Amino acid sequence: MSALPVLLIVWAVFAACFLALLAYKGQLTRYEEDQLFLNETVSHEQQVQSEIVRKVNRIAPFVRVFGVAAAVMTAGIVGIFTYDAWQHLR
Repeated sequence: MSALPVLLIVWAVFAACFLALLAYKGQLTRYEEDQLFLNETVSHEQQVQSEIVRKVNRIAPFVRVFGVAAAVMTAGIVGIFTYDAWQHLR
């Protein structure tokens, strides 16, 4: 049972990073609009939207990695806790 506090701390770090990335992604996409730019007169708006999409695409792999890591660690911690509780009940 001595490994559980360390796992909880590592899980908390992964979960905090995951939540921070989700908050950052939400902040970025808050101003994103679904528009189709057909002419060059609105090139500034097109550049702004392209920059938002580029930033979101850049952090997408990190969001996936931290999300999967937090989910796997959650399952592992629950499994360890359940196994330990089962051993104490016997």
